[in-house]
Amino acid sequence: MRLTARLVAGFDHVVVAVRDLTKAVAAYELLLGRRAIVDDGADGVATALIVTGNIAVELMAPTGGSETALRLGATIDEGGEGLKSLVFATLDLARMHRRAERVGLEPEPIVARERGGKAWESFRASTQCTNGVRLFFIQRAAPLPSEPASEAGVVGLDHVMIRTSAPERAAALYGARLGLDMRLDREIERRRLMFFRGGDASLEVVQEVALNDGRDQLWGLSWRVAEADAARARLAGAGLDVSEVRMGMKPGTRVFTVRDGTCGVPTLVVEAAALG
Repeated sequence: MRLTARLVAGFDHVVVAVRDLTKAVAAYELLLGRRAIVDDGADGVATALIVTGNIAVELMAPTGGSETALRLGATIDEGGEGLKSLVFATLDLARMHRRAERVGLEPEPIVARERGGKAWESFRASTQCTNGVRLFFIQRAAPLPSEPASEAGVVGLDHVMIRTSAPERAAALYGARLGLDMRLDREIERRRLMFFRGGDASLEVVQEVALNDGRDQLWGLSWRVAEADAARARLAGAGLDVSEVRMGMKPGTRVFTVRDGTCGVPTLVVEAAALG
């Protein structure tokens, strides 16, 4: 096993920037079928964390006039609500930081933080060096607590979706430089599609020629459920706009799309029982 494959243990959390934290918490508690831990936050930014079986969603909303809040607000004004950062879990942050330096990711210094009795250390890679995607690496003193999902709720993450106009560059970043295991590399309708394994979930990279600014885009999330029909019925019964259940691109999978109530995050739901 390669060194970097041991360092990147999987996904820790994704950051979703929102304008109204209360509305976003209600939306994601419904979507995931799990309770949120709400925090007043710090530096003019309020946060909430929803923990699933293998990843957490951190909702962040500007509430004050600090530099951090203004920067977050400007990000929302520019690109709308949605996914803003992807955070990888690592078993040895110091070694991961040294690795990031060696492979040219120009990492910021490691910082230690503590909130609500939970401590962690993390660093951010240069966004320019990660092709426009905000990537962080984190090591927690203790795992985040996870409660069981409600009936027909989300089990955990299936995959994170990234769009790129430069698939070779993306393959070099996530495969060679970060050491994620490439499980699939194929061309579908003249678009290259790649899957990299991170823990028990995946990173999907899709070629999109229409991305004309040259930067990759952290785009969407795909969630696992035990039974697609029950999950769809739960969300549809709550008033969400959801597609019919259909066969997925991966043989044997059953999926449906959630069209609203996701704070701008393109969202797919996958029946977990069919996954290998």
